[in-house]
Amino acid sequence: MNKINYGKAVCYSGYREGQSPATGVFPTYQEIKEDLLILHKEFSYIRLYDPSQHAKTVLEVIRNENLSLKVMLGIDLRGEISNPQCTWGGVYSEEQIIDNIKTNEANLQEQIRLAKEYEDIIFAVSAGNEAVPEWNDNLVSPERVLYFVNELKKNTSQLVTYCDNTDYWETILHEVANAVDLISIHTYPVWIGKDIEDGLSTSIDDFQRIATKYPNTTCIITETGWPTKSNGRGIKIENATVQNQKRFIEEIQQWSEENEILVFLFEAFDEPWKGAFDPEEPEKNWGIYTVSRTRKFQS
Repeated sequence: MNKINYGKAVCYSGYREGQSPATGVFPTYQEIKEDLLILHKEFSYIRLYDPSQHAKTVLEVIRNENLSLKVMLGIDLRGEISNPQCTWGGVYSEEQIIDNIKTNEANLQEQIRLAKEYEDIIFAVSAGNEAVPEWNDNLVSPERVLYFVNELKKNTSQLVTYCDNTDYWETILHEVANAVDLISIHTYPVWIGKDIEDGLSTSIDDFQRIATKYPNTTCIITETGWPTKSNGRGIKIENATVQNQKRFIEEIQQWSEENEILVFLFEAFDEPWKGAFDPEEPEKNWGIYTVSRTRKFQS
């Protein structure tokens, strides 16, 4: 099993008001520097989701400013299968699927290039993020995820992983689990209707089910957290509070430290670009910092 030095970890997406990966408006060097100077005081690891200009700037800042942060670099896979089950998109023409496959391959090569250029900073590479769930508008088969895993293993020196929810590691990701160096688990008690009293125990159960199923592979958590606002869609309004976020994060960080298990909090900063226009939509409000870079609670 691969041993990772314990440290606090957080998912990082630096997009501010008016910025978005969808529009190609990225944070500037100075904005990312401001963010990382905040984060490196508390965290040892950050997770990035794609090999975009955002990631390149983050890696430049870490190197130029001599920050001690280590990075997990992912790839944002585009849909290679039409998914009519998705309620917000995911149906592609044959031409779109061919183009998405080409885009995925190009992003894979860019991820490999960055992994080599920043070998001293990037400690792990991920073959995707929640690409196989049936609700995804960018659906990719487990077999294709396995292809990306194997390509990363052949062409990079870093630990190779894939990031997804507990249920899929239990059911359709067996081959992927046997191929990766790290199994990266997502656990969101609040999305399945749990109250704060059951938050920690639910996440521990999620983790232990997968760790027990794959005892010869190191398991980590690459997403878990608690939102501070909700409009009631998917998460009860009264469940999404700063007080509940504080409790959940403090409890899971204590468990993480006691067991020396790497846990990436989701997420560093609120993300106004996500979801619909409602500012209280949960997707926008998972940050432990607001979009104005103010800490929501003090430990």
